[in-house]
Amino acid sequence: MSGDINVLALVKGEERYVILFNDDQRSEALRTLGRFASNPELSFNWYDAAVLSQKVRHLSKKPAVKESATYSVDNNEMEDLFDLD
Repeated sequence: MSGDINVLALVKGEERYVILFNDDQRSEALRTLGRFASNPELSFNWYDAAVLSQKVRHLSKKPAVKESATYSVDNNEMEDLFDLD
């Protein structure tokens, strides 16, 4: 389980929609958007659900911190790599 929390917020008139989820809860967040869109008492519509669904998918795939690869080479490998003869 990821410790990072993703936050989506939408303001429509007097209504405020805030969804907090981690990557393990992505499916639940998407279902919540569908429930909001199907509720006629809310101003949240299917267009809002579609836009925020894309953001859920994007946020869940985006790494919080970019990892970098490190490696070591010896002088002979560097000479071969750059052809430093």
